[in-house]
Amino acid sequence: MASSKTLLSATAAVILATSLFWTLTSSSSSPSSADSIAFIKKTIESNKIAIFSKSYCPYCKRAKAVFKELNQVPYVVELDERADGRDIQDALGELVGRRTVPQVWVKGKYIGGSDDTVEAYESGELATSGH
Repeated sequence: MASSKTLLSATAAVILATSLFWTLTSSSSSPSSADSIAFIKKTIESNKIAIFSKSYCPYCKRAKAVFKELNQVPYVVELDERADGRDIQDALGELVGRRTVPQVWVKGKYIGGSDDTVEAYESGELATSGH
């Protein structure tokens, strides 16, 4: 039978290894995170309207419908249709503080999610600012 000191040492080693694993795999400075952040920034800068979405999401459909109503064609990144979609969604969480979709930018300005987009539309903010 193992002594309590040996068992305690083994438990501490497992906890340390687990902690190290999570620190290394969840680091915001990982290459995939940096690549995703660069992709997001380039997408926002290169497109008048950029929406990070999921194809099946009703809130995303609602946000996209706002721009259809305005006769605008947004650049849409469907995260569920990309191999790196989860990485991009995690990077969105780092950039704006939430991982939910949709995430909408107009002319480089962060609008927000579905409710924020509808509110900006209903207030006239999207129409009056030349979007």
